[in-house]
Amino acid sequence: MSTILAYSISTFFFLLSMITSKSLARQGNPNSLVLGLSRSTASLPTPKSSMRRRPSEDSDIMEPLREVRDGYLISLTLGTPPQVIQVYMDTGSDLTWVPYGNLSFDCMDCDDYRNNKLVATYSPSHSTSSFRDVCSSSFCIDIHSSDNSLDPCTVSGCSLSMLLKGTCTRPCPSFAYTYGAGGVVIGTLTRDTLRVHGSNPSVITRDIPKFTFGCVGSAYREPIGIAGFGKGPLSLPSQLGFLHKGFSHCFLPFKFANNPNISSPLVIGDVAISSRNNMQFTPMLKSPMYPNYYYMGLEAITVGTNISPTQVPLTLREFDSQGNGGMLIDSGTTYTHLPEPFYSQLLSKLDSMITYPRASEVEARTGFDLCYKVPCPNNTFMDDQFPSVTFHFLNNVSVVLPQGNHFYAMSAPVNSIAVKCLLFQSMDDGDYGPAGVFGSFQQQNMEVVYDLDDERIGFQTKDCASAAASQAIHNN
Repeated sequence: MSTILAYSISTFFFLLSMITSKSLARQGNPNSLVLGLSRSTASLPTPKSSMRRRPSEDSDIMEPLREVRDGYLISLTLGTPPQVIQVYMDTGSDLTWVPYGNLSFDCMDCDDYRNNKLVATYSPSHSTSSFRDVCSSSFCIDIHSSDNSLDPCTVSGCSLSMLLKGTCTRPCPSFAYTYGAGGVVIGTLTRDTLRVHGSNPSVITRDIPKFTFGCVGSAYREPIGIAGFGKGPLSLPSQLGFLHKGFSHCFLPFKFANNPNISSPLVIGDVAISSRNNMQFTPMLKSPMYPNYYYMGLEAITVGTNISPTQVPLTLREFDSQGNGGMLIDSGTTYTHLPEPFYSQLLSKLDSMITYPRASEVEARTGFDLCYKVPCPNNTFMDDQFPSVTFHFLNNVSVVLPQGNHFYAMSAPVNSIAVKCLLFQSMDDGDYGPAGVFGSFQQQNMEVVYDLDDERIGFQTKDCASAAASQAIHNN
């Protein structure tokens, strides 16, 4: 899954032609919502190319998030009676969408997910509270952002000008939503009741009527739905009424991927941004191109200790006149991406400090750039002798990646040897869009706070398993 960058009407027509996890509440602040995230398998995907009625605001939210392949899943409970659909938690997009119908949902170039039981679907005909959104809604106007002659609104007889004037009486036309690495989804805006779990013991669950999401029938490279956590009006935090507050997450490391009894904490509301004395905060940068996404400024990266930081290109901490540049923080992108030639310089510095023999055959097979044969006595993983990597963000924020957040074992040890690869990648998009991405793999065992009120992002190294246990983010 990749970060959404633009709508693609031409891709829309190309595609048309081709074509429970249990949530547990915990005691907490009455102005927060706590959710959970999780993984279900430790297998790593091959590297990807770079890429309106609201509830009362008197409860925080808490739910478990479980891990799957290359992201963190949140369970959405939609409809009457409820249907549970697991979707990616994605800070790099706004739209929340779910696959439509067991038989009708079609995903192209998704062979890895065929017969995957995690891919649950939503059926509006099975819900008495479901209805399609209308042209006159603000969400319909938001999803159709242009008055191009090929826009689905225009084709259906409802141009953007008609939408803005509120004179279109038809259902909201189908939309096409495009993601940065080429993924596309096509669907219709639907409204239904969303059930969430509160952190206040007196508010175990809350029903959010008329929650708006995409009901997707066709997708390209996007086999699992997405919960958008961006700053736009369609995002999940925005519709829940928490956009002026914030949220936080603490991603469990991969070693918990096959443990069904523990999930990563996701908190929305006051609890997420309170009592942060030990947190380092860097300012959110405002991108004129993508104002709904979360950007930071990266100043330098240090490899090892007692070594002066390596300065990064200016593009990683500021935007050009068109809005390109900046460092995007994105839970929907697995690996951290850095621009060339800085990325290659970083690889050279790392390689010069590592004494393990290279595993060139694994690099060729997997597409990762630095892989090494690491001794594992008795086929047991030991502490590695890899140099530390520190990211230096604006406001004197230094984030040392926790152990295991840069090199990862490709498989179990064989003959007392394991191959570990650097899970960074180069940024392929050139001068367009963000200059770099801080991915979810590098955010493991780290509490990350999105303080939307003060427009800042906080970091603190933390044992996320212990945090999950303390917040009762476990599955029965």
